[in-house]
Amino acid sequence: MTSKNLAKIIAKAAISKKAYDVTILDLRKLTTMTDYFVVCSVDSDTQARAVADEMKNESIEKGESSVRKEGYGEGRWILLDYVDVVAHVFHKETREFYNLEKLWGDAKIEYVSDEPPAKMKTEKPKKKTIRKKTVKK
Repeated sequence: MTSKNLAKIIAKAAISKKAYDVTILDLRKLTTMTDYFVVCSVDSDTQARAVADEMKNESIEKGESSVRKEGYGEGRWILLDYVDVVAHVFHKETREFYNLEKLWGDAKIEYVSDEPPAKMKTEKPKKKTIRKKTVKK
């Protein structure tokens, strides 16, 4: 599996547990430390653990497992390290404080959403036909 695919699987797992502001930062041209960061926000410690658990379960189902897990006990910032992908589950305030998106400001950022992309219009607009009223005399 490519690191990009793993990042997307992890991001979708986060969304499935109602994480929000889910982003994928492409770090391949900036560092050799990892290829991608997946960053998301949650509102509680319990939700943070649920999101991390879902990320772990979905990745294991696809044959990938994290080599390290940090912050699970506290739940304010949980980090799952898959070597080529590092997932960060943040409380909103903690995410704002560390601001990884600004720290890695040169990274290409992909925003992930559970909403389907808007449909593109491919149909040509229909011409309006003007009908003359006939008046009876």
